[in-house]
Amino acid sequence: MWLELILGKAFVELHRDLPRQGPGNDESTLRALAMCTELPARPDILDIGCGPGMQTLALAGATDGPITAVDVHEPYLEQLQRSAEAAGVTDRIATVTADMAALPFEPGSFDLVWCEGAAFIMGIEAALVGWRPLLRRGGYLAFSDLMWMTPDVPDEVLEFLTPLDPSICDVAANLERVRAAGYDVVGHFTLPDAAWWAYLDPLSERVPGALQKYADDEASLATVRQAEVELAMRKAYPDAYGYEFVVARVS
Repeated sequence: MWLELILGKAFVELHRDLPRQGPGNDESTLRALAMCTELPARPDILDIGCGPGMQTLALAGATDGPITAVDVHEPYLEQLQRSAEAAGVTDRIATVTADMAALPFEPGSFDLVWCEGAAFIMGIEAALVGWRPLLRRGGYLAFSDLMWMTPDVPDEVLEFLTPLDPSICDVAANLERVRAAGYDVVGHFTLPDAAWWAYLDPLSERVPGALQKYADDEASLATVRQAEVELAMRKAYPDAYGYEFVVARVS
C-alpha cells in the first residue's frame, strides 16, 4: 500500500524537494546518536528509508565513518546527493536504490542501522528481525516511528491512522517488541512538536495549490485530501500520538 502511495503522482508532487518526508529534526537525530556511546571511531552506518536525507547529513556531520543511504525512490537519493555535495560530504555518503525488505548487504556489515519514520512500511516487527543480522556484535539500531501517547485515543485519530500504520502501538508495547527481537533497549524519547512542524509546515504550503490542480482527478485528489486531514489531525490532537525514537543494541 505504502509504495503505491508514495510513488503516486499526487504524493510525489506534494513532497518533491521538501526538506523532510516525515517528522524529525537535527536535534532529535543528534540526541539519538548521542545514546550510541560505544560506536567505533569511524562507524559504518546504514540509513534505511533515508528519503532526501536530512538525518543522513546530520549523521555525517557528527561522525567520521562511511554512511550508506538507502531508499526505493531514486529522486530522494538524487536530492540527497545534491545536498551532500553542497555540504562537502559526498566522499562519505553512498546512495543505494533498494527495497528495505531486500537489502543487498552482507551480515555483520554495520555498526549502526538508522531508520527515521520508515520502519512501519515494512512492519516494525519484520524490520527489527530482518535488519538485526546486518549489525556487528555490539552494534546499534536507532529508529523512530508513530506511537500512541495516551490510552484513550480519539476515534477520529484511530480511524485515520490505523489503516495507514496497522503496526502502531503504545511506547511500552513497542519497547517489548524491540526486546523480543533480541535487542537491549538503550534509551528512548518522544520527538518534540517542533520536529513535526519541520515536516508539516512546508507540506501545508503545497496543499491549496494541489487541491486546485487535481480537482478533476479523483484518485489524486484523495491523496491531497489525506495530507489535508493529516495537518488538521495534528493540530487537533497533538497529545494523542507522536513519534518515539528508540535506540537499541545487540550483544
